[in-house]
Amino acid sequence: MDAAAPPEGACSLPTRRDARGEHATPAQGAWFDDVRVGDQFSARVTITDAHLLIGAGLIGDFNPHHVDDEYARTTRFGSRILHGVLTSALMGAPVGMHFHGTAAAYLEHAARFVAPARPGDTLTTTWTVTSCEPKPAKRSGIVALTGVCHKQGGVLVAEASGKMLVNMRPAAASIA
Repeated sequence: MDAAAPPEGACSLPTRRDARGEHATPAQGAWFDDVRVGDQFSARVTITDAHLLIGAGLIGDFNPHHVDDEYARTTRFGSRILHGVLTSALMGAPVGMHFHGTAAAYLEHAARFVAPARPGDTLTTTWTVTSCEPKPAKRSGIVALTGVCHKQGGVLVAEASGKMLVNMRPAAASIA
């Protein structure tokens, strides 16, 4: 087995091939130099029972709204709902993936929840770049974004904003 290859069944980042067809560096997300105000990217995920149950264990929130069917049926929501913090995290995930390998840090994230997400709901999050602030001394820049999360039927679930510190391309960074 190739020492650089992941073990069978393991996930790995996609890779690029160079002009000779050889594996180059792992594929990377958007560099600061390539980002423009108005750029958009999206991701979709279908919520399962695992999101609620594993999520409860990860964050330590076992509120019956999330883990108890009997209790949840008696609430205004009528069934179990996804934790707000997990909805927020699922919204933030596409930002991390859009800038994978190029991000220095996720600086800010704020979310406002409008409607519940339940097992079986498919959430689509769309992010829009609202500003790009170069930081040449740090060879990076701050990308500000706004995001919306809808479930099927176009129902708005949450709105968010975030700021990501994103590296400049190495060549551009050395010129700045």
